Parts: sequence; structure tokens; C-alpha cells
Amino acid sequence: MSREIETLQQMIDESKKIVFFGGAGVSTESGIPDFRSVDGLYNQKYDYPPETILSHTFYMKKPEEFFRFYRDKMLCLDIKPQPNTAHKVLAKLEAQGKLTAVVTQNIDGLHQAAGSKKVLELHGSVMRNYCETCHKSYSVEAIVNSAGVPRCTCGGRIKPDVVLYEEGLDQYTLQEAVRVISEADMLIIGGTSLAVYPAAGLIDYYQGNRLVLINKTPTQRDTMANLVITGSIGEVFSQIDLHE
Repeated sequence: MSREIETLQQMIDESKKIVFFGGAGVSTESGIPDFRSVDGLYNQKYDYPPETILSHTFYMKKPEEFFRFYRDKMLCLDIKPQPNTAHKVLAKLEAQGKLTAVVTQNIDGLHQAAGSKKVLELHGSVMRNYCETCHKSYSVEAIVNSAGVPRCTCGGRIKPDVVLYEEGLDQYTLQEAVRVISEADMLIIGGTSLAVYPAAGLIDYYQGNRLVLINKTPTQRDTMANLVITGSIGEVFSQIDLHE
């Protein structure tokens, strides 16, 4: 066990209110593509850049093209992603009463699938969908099994509960994330470049002295951390003793 892992283990053992803040790097280990990685969606060829397709303006103007891309690339229908080691370790830490919340930028629902209960989804979730007219709720299967623009029984368009570019974050979710981070005695950040705001700004609300960054590549916030570990979040977490 490396000295960094030993330090991480000690910090976890000494903490009672851990919050985990995660990004795309947590999901890539389940096979879900990352937008900004070298082989991510931004480097694949489409008629429009993914950032344009996933904007509110594009969704309103070209809904058929939006949903074609959304089903193909955002729902990952070909791989049926499963929770990985990172998701499972976080769920166990919560079950042990040590982790108070997961704050995530991911929209795949894998934290809940692993058993996590307190998950604050800053950018929404593909698992939830609703009619824009009557607000009836729909499962992800309703989107998968529909063709073209999905429609409600009332005729209204069904929209994924995902925060698109140009849309604001849910204020309750944001405020709750600020609260749990500001009350945390340990903040573990993993799999995120900390480049997307306002989500990345949440780190500034942490007031403790156990700030851990776990990423494959450096971030602009590394100098703020008490511990920086370079590597895969799953590999790092697989070395943690959960004292079961």
C-alpha cells in the first residue's frame, strides 16, 4: 500500500461526515463515454457538436435530432452500464454511517443502482422523464421504446430530467449540495476536471482540512488539496479497507 493510500485510509477512518463529489471519471469505469476525454464524445464526428445538440436551444428547434443523439449516446443502450468499484465503496461507506452524501455531475443513476441513498444529481438524471404539458412522470424505458420525439398520453412532449446547456441547475439540489459540503469533515473529489461551473465552485464551500482529489490528470485545484492521488478512482477505492 502506497503512502498516499495509507493517508487516505487514515483520513477516512478519522472522519464521520464524508462527502464525495464526482464527475464523468466515475462513470467512465462503467463504460460510459466522457465528453472531454481524448476519445470522448467531443472528438467523435456528428453533424453538430455534442455541446450544441445538448443545448436547450437545439432541443427546442430540432427535437428529432436531439432525441436521436440522446438515445444513441446518452442512454448507452449498447453497453447497459453497471455500478463499478467506486460506486459500491461509496454506498458501503454511507451504509456504515460515515458518508453523508454523494454530489454528482453524472446523469446515469449508477450511484443509486449501487445502493447509495443520498445522491444529489446536479445535472439531473436520464432515469427520470416528464411531460412538458401535464408533468406526468415517465421511466427511461419510455424514451428507449419510443421513436422520434417521445409523446405523453396527453400529447405533450416528454423531456428527460437532465440539465441541458443554457439551463439552470435545480436550486434545491444546489443548495443542499452547498449544505452537505460545508458541513463535511472530509471531502473526496474524484473523476472531475473541476472545469464546469457552477458545479466546480462547490469545492469552495468546504471548510475542513481533509480535502482529497483523485484524478487521472492534474486539475487547477490540486494546490488546494490536503491529498492528491493520481489514478483511477476505482483502483484507488479498491485499496480502501472498509472494516466490514
